[in-house]
Amino acid sequence: MTYKVAVLMGGSSLEREFSLASGKRVCDALEALGHEVLPLDTTSDLVTTLRAEKPDVCYIALHGKHSEDGTIQSLLEFLQIPFVGSPATVCRSTWNKSTLPHVLESYREGEPGDAAWPYGICIASDAFKDMGAAFALDLFPERIPAGLPFAVKPASQGSALGMSKVTVDDRHVLGEAILNALSFDDEVIIEEWVDGVELAVSVIGEGWDAYALAPVEIVPRHGIYDTEARLDDMAVDFYAPVRLESLSHDPAQAQAIRNEIERAALEVHRAYGCRDLSRVDMIWDGAQAKVLEINVSPGMTELSLLPMAAQASGIELGQLLEELIGRALDR
Repeated sequence: MTYKVAVLMGGSSLEREFSLASGKRVCDALEALGHEVLPLDTTSDLVTTLRAEKPDVCYIALHGKHSEDGTIQSLLEFLQIPFVGSPATVCRSTWNKSTLPHVLESYREGEPGDAAWPYGICIASDAFKDMGAAFALDLFPERIPAGLPFAVKPASQGSALGMSKVTVDDRHVLGEAILNALSFDDEVIIEEWVDGVELAVSVIGEGWDAYALAPVEIVPRHGIYDTEARLDDMAVDFYAPVRLESLSHDPAQAQAIRNEIERAALEVHRAYGCRDLSRVDMIWDGAQAKVLEINVSPGMTELSLLPMAAQASGIELGQLLEELIGRALDR
């Protein structure tokens, strides 16, 4: 059965170019399946167009602000148009990375789980501007038990925007990293830096019916997997699925670790109440899966991790999109 599918893309976020590339690829795949596709940039004409065109379902190919923060989801809920992805209330929670520990601890209700997270501190920009928090930067090395290096990043935003690695105990260096992060958001997270195997685990579905796709291993050729590396197809090597030898030299132990990594991603997806799709970014540090964040509107470009994971799991992009649209329409 074919449907009229509005693919929402572009927008005004800092990830506009990522979004346009994702949207084009989704449009091409849906058209190849025979659907009537309506590509829409999210301008001031969006509501008028949606009301006139009356699509059966929307696919959100937006990234960053207004996509992952619940803005577009709350609008579509108001218009009563089915859409692929998590509801607005969930998106508002996942958008702020600092919510992760509280969400997981509440979900577990005192029971052990598979996902861990880096210890960190989240501080609002007003604390620096109006309350003198900058005069306490010397306290961070003792407040974060693992010590240097630190990861400094905006509490919200995607594609590693505003992220820095601080390797020296220097208040000026830390202050510059904090200012850089606060140029992208109103809150900054300073947390322990985690070394290990960098991974992205995509999850499809909802609740106990959700399933994990093959974990993707991310290996930057130089430096770290920052925004610049994400834009350069020659800067990073991807392995889908993750190489078992990266996890352990013992094949049986490596498979057990991979299973634990997938369970950790599923735990985060379920704890937030995500539906349809998400991507959980984490690092296996040799002992635990340290979750960095969850993305509820993963990219769909040629370099994006979710399509890569689907292919490694034996699922073509068109097949995946059919499943996601079907889930949205079934609601």
